Amino acid sequence: MSFNIPNSLTWARIALIPIFVGIFYAPDGWIGPAQKNLVATAIFIVAAITDWFDGYLARALRQTSAFGAFLDPVADKLMVAAALILLVQLARVDAIIAVVIIGREITISALREWMARVGESSSVAVAYVGKLKTAAQMTAIPLLLYNGQLLSIDLRFIGSVLIYVAAALTLWSMGYYLHRAAPRLARHKD
Repeated sequence: MSFNIPNSLTWARIALIPIFVGIFYAPDGWIGPAQKNLVATAIFIVAAITDWFDGYLARALRQTSAFGAFLDPVADKLMVAAALILLVQLARVDAIIAVVIIGREITISALREWMARVGESSSVAVAYVGKLKTAAQMTAIPLLLYNGQLLSIDLRFIGSVLIYVAAALTLWSMGYYLHRAAPRLARHKD
């Protein structure tokens, strides 16, 4: 396991998850509901920025590693899953949406791991539809965490629309990856 700046940022992102979740369990006397929403939104945005930044630094500093390539998407999936579960608990996202998004992440992660083991990882490389899904999801989640208005714009409504768009793109991208992998799956049934 290599410790470098990009991997350290990824570990920091993972370390933010219990703080992110814990904010909503803090007594209202310590921090009010609106402040919980604001702090959680800020933590999620910081995590999203470090996700982009650690990838940029890994390439710029030539500090890419197999471990970093493994850990980075795990950190992303953990943060998104934690956020979706909290949003379900807070009644801001329907459970079916969280199940679809989290279920897709688990399915595609398992598919990618299996395809890598049989030497076919290029067939499930990140596709444009996956990037669109991520953009919709990473925009919707902070808007739903914030759960309020900004400059008379109802961010919760926009976040609600975008999370449904993200769920539709999630299903589309899962279908795309499974379709791409189907011939390889048929060849490697053992």
